[in-house]
Amino acid sequence: MLTGLIGRKLGMTHIFDENGRMVAVTVVELGPCYVVQVRTPEKDGYYAAQVGFEPMKTQRVNKPMRGVFEKAELEKPLRHLKEFGIVDGQAASGQEVRVEHVFQEGETIKVTGTSKGKGFAGVVRRYRFAGGPKTHGSMTHRRPLSSGATGPQRVFKGKRMPGRMGGEQVTTRNLTIVKILADKNRVLIKGAVPGGRGSIVYVQKQER
Repeated sequence: MLTGLIGRKLGMTHIFDENGRMVAVTVVELGPCYVVQVRTPEKDGYYAAQVGFEPMKTQRVNKPMRGVFEKAELEKPLRHLKEFGIVDGQAASGQEVRVEHVFQEGETIKVTGTSKGKGFAGVVRRYRFAGGPKTHGSMTHRRPLSSGATGPQRVFKGKRMPGRMGGEQVTTRNLTIVKILADKNRVLIKGAVPGGRGSIVYVQKQER
């Protein structure tokens, strides 16, 4: 029905396929999600559904958002919200959406998450610069050295320099769902997905 769901990365492990080969997989707790609002072409100009994930305490929500959740007739407010397109059928406020309703085993997907923060890093670690000579009196081992042309007398935007590394929104494409554990609301995704253990990820169908 929807093009994606909100989940939480639990960690990585491995399984064995039918040929006995080991496959590294990421375990993601995917849903259950609940439809909070429905966007319609008449009112919003497009058709989509805003879904929520992970219940939270009512007193932690401001009054406007509390009214939104009450209108959807949800027992508790939801901590994480995101809009996904609707590809088949219709969605209604308060409707529960589980992983088996959206995805199937063997499907190609993309996963969006926040990458692990690495802190302040130099160009060798951040951009894999080769670095300078290590011997023969060299005094420039890991420094970036020249930062631009002398004519404009400024540093161009996008120049690769030391700075904050990681902690950015990253999307990994061409991933495959190896197995769906519907009773536990979990999926096994082949390969690695962005983020650390316990981070929120958005799993979506990938357009061909």
